[in-house]
Amino acid sequence: MATTSLGGNPVQTVGDLPSVGSSCPDFSLTKSDLSELGKADLTGKRVVLNIFPSIDTAVCATSVRKFNELASSMDNTVVVCASADLPFALNRFCGAEGLENVVTGSCFRSDFGSALGVTMADGRLSGLLARAVVVVDENGTVVHSQLVPAISEEPDYDAAVAALG
Repeated sequence: MATTSLGGNPVQTVGDLPSVGSSCPDFSLTKSDLSELGKADLTGKRVVLNIFPSIDTAVCATSVRKFNELASSMDNTVVVCASADLPFALNRFCGAEGLENVVTGSCFRSDFGSALGVTMADGRLSGLLARAVVVVDENGTVVHSQLVPAISEEPDYDAAVAALG
């Protein structure tokens, strides 16, 4: 288990993020068209997993906007924005915001949160995903991993991009 916080209170996750140098675990998410997206679909590409609790909160929405902006300048890189929101909500948000450089994925019918250790096990947001970023290289190796210390904080965008360097 790892610890983040919400409102100054510690929140445990169901596990630990994959460590730098390890192979990214297999995962499955549901895209906005209800098709599945998994690790195998991203083979040969660099991947940024922007993981967050809900698109309907300010910090989560900001992270999706920021990674959409950054994605436009990242070669051979797919930015996947993952949450427990339904695919329809993720699609609605990206459509309303004109965001076209990210792929959204819902974990509503998968074990994504367990596979990556990011499901919050307690606290008011129990069952949702903690805020985290995992960056994977073309070979499926984790090159950056950050569990954000507080749910109310944005991830370290610069460190995520630098890991792709």
